Amino acid sequence: MRRMILGALAMLAPVLLSAPMAFAADDHGPAATVETLAKTTKSWDGATLPAYANGQPEITILRITVQAGQKLAVHRHPYINAGVLLKGELTVRTENGKSLILRAGDPIVETVQTWHHGENSGDGPAEIIVFYAGIEGQPITIAR
Repeated sequence: MRRMILGALAMLAPVLLSAPMAFAADDHGPAATVETLAKTTKSWDGATLPAYANGQPEITILRITVQAGQKLAVHRHPYINAGVLLKGELTVRTENGKSLILRAGDPIVETVQTWHHGENSGDGPAEIIVFYAGIEGQPITIAR
């Protein structure tokens, strides 16, 4: 009986020892403050995000600046992307009439395969950082 208990503990030891590491990954210690801006399985328009595509993942990070009063071309994204508006105001509109107004500090989990456009609805430049989880060699944005 003692051997069975010791054997079971030996098998569980790696799991038990790795458990604190899983929690520690989100804990950056007292030197940092962590704020979750977005954690979701849906894009801003309520659609469920698609499964990741097959192929070599390629991460692209863009800083996009839209001048006051300017409207981007209608486009869609074949892959999941998310961003944070750093400054200004940006309105995103889908062709089916849904819209989202972003202000500085707001996160966005963008639509996937949905035709939409953004426009600067503020008085100054709008600046957003966007992270794309694409596939190497494939476009992250497709214009109409």
